[in-house]
Parts: sequence; C-alpha cells; structure tokens
Amino acid sequence: MTTPAPTNHSPANEGKASSHDHNADPAAAAAATTTEMGINPARAAHLLAQLESVRARIHQACQGQRRVRLVAVSKLKPASDILALHQPPPATTGPSTIARQVHFGENYVQELAEKAGLLPPSIRWHFIGALQTNKCVKLGQMRRLYCVSGVDNVAKADALERGRRALLATEEEPNGEDDDDHRLNVHVQINTSDESTKSGVPPSAALDLCQHIHAACPHLRLRGLMTIGALARSQDVASSSAAAPVHAENEDFRCLRETRDLVAQKLGLDRLELSMGMSADFESAIGSGSDEVRVGSTIFGERPARKEAKV
Repeated sequence: MTTPAPTNHSPANEGKASSHDHNADPAAAAAATTTEMGINPARAAHLLAQLESVRARIHQACQGQRRVRLVAVSKLKPASDILALHQPPPATTGPSTIARQVHFGENYVQELAEKAGLLPPSIRWHFIGALQTNKCVKLGQMRRLYCVSGVDNVAKADALERGRRALLATEEEPNGEDDDDHRLNVHVQINTSDESTKSGVPPSAALDLCQHIHAACPHLRLRGLMTIGALARSQDVASSSAAAPVHAENEDFRCLRETRDLVAQKLGLDRLELSMGMSADFESAIGSGSDEVRVGSTIFGERPARKEAKV
C-alpha cells in the first residue's frame, strides 16, 4: 500500500513550502496540513484504529500470502477524515508509524472533483458509484483519477476513452504515477446475482465488453472485473461456515472468478484482478480470490444523508 511521495506541480506553488510539498519534512507537512484542514486529533486516532483493524483482518484473511488492495470508501465523509488517514497527524501514530492509506473511493463525480482539488495529489482516487454515460468524459479528464469501477457498456467505455485521450493530450502524468503508463484503470462490472436493481453486464456478455476495451480503447487499461454480490448470499455463506468446518463460497464471488478466468484466457492476458467484497463480506471475498476490497462504514462509521454531507 505504498505510493510515491506527494508532488505539487502547480506553478503558483513553485518555490513555496507547503503541506503538499514532497521536499518538506513529513512530520511538519502533516502537522501543517492538519492545522489547515482542522483535523480533530481524537477523530483521527479513532479512524486510524479502525483502519488498522481492517488491515489486520485483511492480512489474516489472505494469510499474509498476497497483497490485497484496500479502497477506503470515503463518500459523504469530510476531506479532513481522508487526510487523517492519508497523512496521519504525528501525535496519533504513537511509537510505530502507521502506513498511510492511499486508495480512496467516491460515488459522486462532483464530490470527487472537490476532494481531489483539496487533498494531496498522492491520493489515488477510485470512482465506484453508479456510472452515468453523460459524466464519463468528465471523469476521464480528472487528473488524479486512478480507477473507474462499474463500466458496464460500450458507450461508457468510449466516453471514458474520449475524456482520457483529451487529458493525455495536455498532461504528462495525470495519475502521479512514476511509470510511463498513464492509461485510466477500469473494472468491468458483472451482475453476478442477476438482480434488476444492480448495474453490470451478465457474465455471458463480459467477454465482448472486455474485448472492446482492450482493443478499441487505447487510453484505458482493463484492470479487471468487479461485482457487488448479493448480501443475502454472503450472509448465508457466513452462517454455513459457522455451522460447518468446510469452507462455503459465495456463488457470486465464484462466478466472477470463473468469468475473469475465461476473459483472461480468451484475450491472452496474464493478469486481470478481481474487485469484490465490502464491509460486510470482504473476508469471504478475499477467501475467493479478491485482489481489491472496498470498505467504508467499518472505517468511517455511518454516513450522513447526502444533503447534510460536507466536503
């Protein structure tokens, strides 16, 4: 969960020491930004304790054998909460430094844009909300957007492609990445539970959409597949596992893994990741092979109503 040191490319800030300046002393920078953002030390300590608890559960679920990306879902939570996890105030870390959280997930385009403008460029933002075609070009043009989850049709993929192509025509390092691959990561969403209330293509249509992104969208990177499994199935699996020593598997997670394997084989790709598992079932998802989990309320607590949320 490491990330490159924060950088500040704004010409207006050249030669100035700031809380986002990667040449500044890290402790001083964190303290300065904490003061600017108004982070409550008690709140920061609570958030960090929750984050470490989730990380410990992830480590136990994968038995320390592989890396699983944790996306902290920060929608409707203030920027100060995000900063507390990304740049922990020195007073809250104690004798052992807590690794900063890098990946954060947002559901609303405007909220994501506002937070990305306020917070350090070293944060890797994930858009995980319901994807609207008319917002895709704008999303593709966001400089600090790391990944879009939930691509479920060709029109959305093409709009993201247009936005990213326009951005790359003027930007050298939109993601803040050190390598030369500036494509926008995307996950194709699969509706594994066949629920009408959920977005996503059926498993049978996954290959065609993935093929289109891989072949016709050069400014997008097909990172993998994602699903939001039926919560009832995760609850059934939890009950079965508690009653019997044999590991029970959520059929949605198994379906996504099998679909991923088929797509990777047909497209000749060595690696496509699985993004599945949220607060209620991320450990089960990791047991089924998930490479990325999205956890929100377990870290941040209950969310306010959208109209009451403050950036």
